[in-house]
Amino acid sequence: MVKLQKQRAERAGRRAERLVALYLRLTGHRILAHRFKTRSGEIDLIARRRKTLIFIEVKQRARAEHAVDPVTARSEERIIRAGEVFLSRNPRYVEEAFALRYDVVIVTGIWRIRHQTDVFRGW
Repeated sequence: MVKLQKQRAERAGRRAERLVALYLRLTGHRILAHRFKTRSGEIDLIARRRKTLIFIEVKQRARAEHAVDPVTARSEERIIRAGEVFLSRNPRYVEEAFALRYDVVIVTGIWRIRHQTDVFRGW
């Protein structure tokens, strides 16, 4: 039973990530990576818009009231470390002085998207 719930949550999370990627494309973003994984952490989506590089955490929740404080301090650290790895593998974003931003996008229900920009700071 627990395994089945975990599988459902995983599928819902992947659907939410695909929906957010589509939303970002429609709002002028270019998706650079999906589920960027490193030893120290994972970033759901990495996008760019103009000269801004955006590391995005996607959270799927059944209801909006369950979406309060979706990212813990530990999650922030893992996302920041994974972002550092991405930048070390893609130095052009540093060389070209891209601004860095950490966003959280919360998907509630089936289609409701709440995009919170610049939620926390890295460097």
